[in-house]
Amino acid sequence: MGFCSFDTRCEHSMKARSSAVLSLKEYDIHLPTVYRNLAPAALYEAALKNEKGTLIASNGALAVQSGRKTGRSPSDKRIVDHPDSTNDIWWGSVNIKLPERIFEINFERANDYLDTLDTVYVVDGFAGWDPKHRLKVRVICSRAYHALFMWNMLIRPTAEELESFGDPDYVILNAGRFPANRYTEGMTSDTSVDISFERQRVVILGTEYAGEMKKGVFTIMHYLMPKAGVLSMHCSANEGEAGDVSLFFGLSGTGKTTLSADPRRKLIGDDEHCWTDQGIFNIEGGCYAKCIGLTPEKEPEIWEAIRFGSLLENVIVDQASREVDYEDSSLTENTRVSYPIEFIPNAKVPCLGGHPKNIILLTCDAFGVLPPVSRLTPEQAMYHFISGYTAKVAGTEEGVKEPQATFSACFGAAFIVRHPNVYAELLASKMKEHGARVWLVNTGWSGGGHGVGQRMKLAYTRAIIDAIHAGSLDQVECVSDPVFGVLVPTTCPGVPSEILQPRNTWKEGAAFDAAARHLAELFHKNFQKYSDGCRPEVREAGPIREASRAK
Repeated sequence: MGFCSFDTRCEHSMKARSSAVLSLKEYDIHLPTVYRNLAPAALYEAALKNEKGTLIASNGALAVQSGRKTGRSPSDKRIVDHPDSTNDIWWGSVNIKLPERIFEINFERANDYLDTLDTVYVVDGFAGWDPKHRLKVRVICSRAYHALFMWNMLIRPTAEELESFGDPDYVILNAGRFPANRYTEGMTSDTSVDISFERQRVVILGTEYAGEMKKGVFTIMHYLMPKAGVLSMHCSANEGEAGDVSLFFGLSGTGKTTLSADPRRKLIGDDEHCWTDQGIFNIEGGCYAKCIGLTPEKEPEIWEAIRFGSLLENVIVDQASREVDYEDSSLTENTRVSYPIEFIPNAKVPCLGGHPKNIILLTCDAFGVLPPVSRLTPEQAMYHFISGYTAKVAGTEEGVKEPQATFSACFGAAFIVRHPNVYAELLASKMKEHGARVWLVNTGWSGGGHGVGQRMKLAYTRAIIDAIHAGSLDQVECVSDPVFGVLVPTTCPGVPSEILQPRNTWKEGAAFDAAARHLAELFHKNFQKYSDGCRPEVREAGPIREASRAK
């Protein structure tokens, strides 16, 4: 698609697009020039001209820097407390209340900043590939970098769809170059990301990290979709030749991106999806992948997708050769690349699929006590979905000397709006209705915890995923794990039988038992904060207590 400059002196531009974007007066922005849905080439030109530190890498991608914030600022996210939505929201450390009056102050502050500029960029696009549930999203921003990012991440409308776009459902006002007032009530820093479901707007101040826009859209979908009986999910999805769909849930480091990128299966999406009465749809039009340590051997699909039109964020580029050093984390460990999903050769476009046949919950258990693969009952699936467990290992963060359990509700606590049980009940209902199987797959340690045992071989994990897809584990004999209660297959093609029972891989059984009991108690302690909103059978689906085991 080409681009259009909305200039009061440009008659052609005025005729070429709808008047809805010709004026931004309804947002109190009065500028003679507004660029709407610029093509990537034009955004390259604008970024190179106006944004310090921007350059074109040797692979053709645009390399940019997000400034002092190189990741999300979850402690600075706020949701407007309004009578129409307050009872639907799971208030707490994730969803922090913001008075409507303060939202208006921040909105006006963003307006005032954008209104001082010579040029702003508008991106109009869709969230959600299912036309029945998709949102029209408008992004108003000051940086070409942000416009290119959202061009990649939203679903790009055709020329005809853009012409008839009309009023958006939600507007993101990105004034990230301008700080919030730290002395405004409710502000904890000069960064603020505010969402009003009633005003249908997102306001960003004090951070130029592009991921805030992407996750703002995801948060909106997490609020809206359950109202319509649709499950919104932080997961990747792919589809086999027979049309069988698999979902992959997992926190950072569990292998979600790696395992869902399968050359024998089509990628529906890598991060955000919804499950409707008709099946699965991707929320996004692009991918936002981590770059640190990227190699063509480990991630060939992502490597090949980094080309003209892609956006490299906070990577280090050699000034002479323009080669990217993917090992260099001097700016941040959170180096990223954004690109349209069409850049993945085996992407399925439109990004829609049928009802999932298999749901795979990935965990990197650094304690080395969870089985490599186990099958979950519906209640166990809800318990582990709400728990969202993985583990950090020594060296990943300062001060981490031994494995530390990490729990993130629904494998994406930072983005959910309602109580985790709302999403878990939707998951259980859809699993039951459509006969989906749920598997817990440990990509972590075997033969001991981190520092003693060894990381599960990727070849074994891939063999497990292949066996799940082939249905090879559906009828094999299983045994119940004595601590976690999950059903563990006794055989799996391509995987040595002895590693399927984790206790057998440890040199000392007593040491394994102690580590397993320790992790079980961590599960119980974490789940206490959710138990009041869950059915008894879900609360009881976790690890088996010592007293129960003794019976």
